Amino acid sequence: MRGKSDVLVIGAGVVGCAIARELAKFNLETVLLEKENDVCGGVSKGNSGVLHTGLYYPKGSLKGKLCVEGRLMFPKLAKQLNIPYKLCGKHVIARTDEELKDLEGLKAVGEANGAKGLTIISGKELKKREPNVDALSALYSPVAGIMLPYLFTIALAENALSNGVKIHVETKVLNIEQVNSGYKVSTTQGVFYSDIIVNSAGLYADRISAMLGLDKYKLYPCRGEYLILDKNCGELINSMIYPVPPKIAGVLGVHLTPTIEGNVLIGPSAEFINMREDQRTTKEKIKQLMSGAKELLPSIPLNEIIYGFSAMRSKITPPEEKGSRDFIIREDIENFVNLIGIESPGLTSSPAIAKMVVQMIKKRKDITEKIDFDPTRRRTTPFRESSRSQQASLIKGDPTYGEMVCRCEHVSKREVIDALNNPFSARTISAVKYRTGAGMGRCHGGFCLPKIVEILNEEYGMFPKEIYLKNLNSPLFIGTTKELREKRKSE
Repeated sequence: MRGKSDVLVIGAGVVGCAIARELAKFNLETVLLEKENDVCGGVSKGNSGVLHTGLYYPKGSLKGKLCVEGRLMFPKLAKQLNIPYKLCGKHVIARTDEELKDLEGLKAVGEANGAKGLTIISGKELKKREPNVDALSALYSPVAGIMLPYLFTIALAENALSNGVKIHVETKVLNIEQVNSGYKVSTTQGVFYSDIIVNSAGLYADRISAMLGLDKYKLYPCRGEYLILDKNCGELINSMIYPVPPKIAGVLGVHLTPTIEGNVLIGPSAEFINMREDQRTTKEKIKQLMSGAKELLPSIPLNEIIYGFSAMRSKITPPEEKGSRDFIIREDIENFVNLIGIESPGLTSSPAIAKMVVQMIKKRKDITEKIDFDPTRRRTTPFRESSRSQQASLIKGDPTYGEMVCRCEHVSKREVIDALNNPFSARTISAVKYRTGAGMGRCHGGFCLPKIVEILNEEYGMFPKEIYLKNLNSPLFIGTTKELREKRKSE
């Protein structure tokens, strides 16, 4: 038995980590479980990193309400957690008279949800702001922003941990039973008991719910593919460029998004699939993304694409249904809070969802606020962002700052070691990538990957076969050339 808690949260994606941090403000025993070997190991790490403003969700919906509330909370939250973000604004462009009517509808929906500053501008005005974009008109949202979803999730988790939340990774939930007035949760790492459970399992939330007989929910995995342009394309656009949304299953269409790091994202596509972990990239969707990008930005240099990736969305809307169903956030069984279908704008809404869930818990449990809760997360300034004199001082104090492991992103050996010493003991290539940016540059690990492997071997005694890209299902090495040669001979 792993002990008893007041609240147990299942799933350490952005919503689960936001809930855990919010619960950390109170005198509660809170536990957060995650099946992967690091936080942000699932849906949350792969999206556009956009702070939405509530244009796409009906008035009165949870999506509309929580999206607007969450974005308003973000400036303070980003400062407390010491993470970068930027309010770069968004232009939804119309290229026909029919699409212009759609812009007016989006504006009305956004204003009904409380979005501020929405204006419809002419194509001429758009051209002044975005010289490379041509359109009849555009809906401008000045308070839409961009951020790093993986860094935000990690920061939430670290701050929750430092304020007393117990976080267990590599802990997959196998079964849940009601026991007296609480719950028994059987996992791959033992049994946990808790008075209250919050199901924030993302893509697997329906399966967690079904463990208690609540099998009325069904999630439809939807794969979205992205392409990344090199940083030298960063000045192509100044804001996010979106088309009028296609009228299918609540997707927003292929759009162009500047990133905090200076790249431009193309995507995502939208493809309903059967396997929840099928994150392949496909030739068909790559062509679709390139075509969609050309429609938005005819001069876009597609020869500057440096990488492609895919990610999943946990849709509760069936593929044949137009529109998009609302978030489900409810207490289906006493002391069991279900969060189902938390897709876009889940990232933007996450801090507001956390507050909503805590309010639900307050109705069940008499809780008091901590007097010593510390909302701040300390973060060392990345070496590449330091001044020359600061860099010289760092190298003088620790020579490993002077060893460049990642030339593209200017990540030092010291920073890689610090990333591997993260509080969740995640020692994978991805753990380094999401904390430092190593491997996200032009060569995508061509230079730094062998060096990170070397550090894992020299500093932590890990043999090649013990090194993983992401999790235990992604070994980086499958054997020596001699072993493989002998295996082929035997076959």
